[in-house]
Amino acid sequence: MADAYSTLLIERHADGYAVVTLNRPEALNALNTTLTGELGDFLESVADDDSVRCIVLTGSVKAFAAGADIKEMADQAYADMYRGNFFARAHDRVANFRKPIIAAVSGYALGGGCELAMLCDFIIASDTAKFGQPEINLGVAPGIGGSQRLTRAVGKAKAMDMCLTGRMMDAVEAERAGLVSRVVASDALLDEARAAAAKIAGQS
Repeated sequence: MADAYSTLLIERHADGYAVVTLNRPEALNALNTTLTGELGDFLESVADDDSVRCIVLTGSVKAFAAGADIKEMADQAYADMYRGNFFARAHDRVANFRKPIIAAVSGYALGGGCELAMLCDFIIASDTAKFGQPEINLGVAPGIGGSQRLTRAVGKAKAMDMCLTGRMMDAVEAERAGLVSRVVASDALLDEARAAAAKIAGQS
């Protein structure tokens, strides 16, 4: 079955998993309504599909997702976008999806992108990955449960440090803090994630 999306690339594998690539590289995979809507649509389409028993969610080498699309938000206040349902459908779909989702993160995972990665069951990071909640630089707090999830993942002190200063956490610190499950070389990231997904799918 063909999957046609304007902001996602879909690879279905015979051993029971799919790789979903966020595909807005020119915008560092910034999250907009089209991308989040398509991600929600795809997850809904495979929710009852036994040929897809695990998902790998990834981005580009430079960015998993570098936050919200500021251009799309230009006509609305940032806080209003977060209070609305800009990310709600995709985030709800990821959070409530009944099959494992692995985030394979290379480059930047910031703001909504970091929150999206944390919604997945676990994160495999490349050694170039950088995580952050820099919303404070725009005068707001993380809006889709990011501060709560970050606190659960890395503890209150580090979470507050990141949310209140906007500083980023590199892959080594993220693994040490418990945000990511493992760190691999950038060129091995997808192979590592695919192998994990195939193993999970084989046990499902």
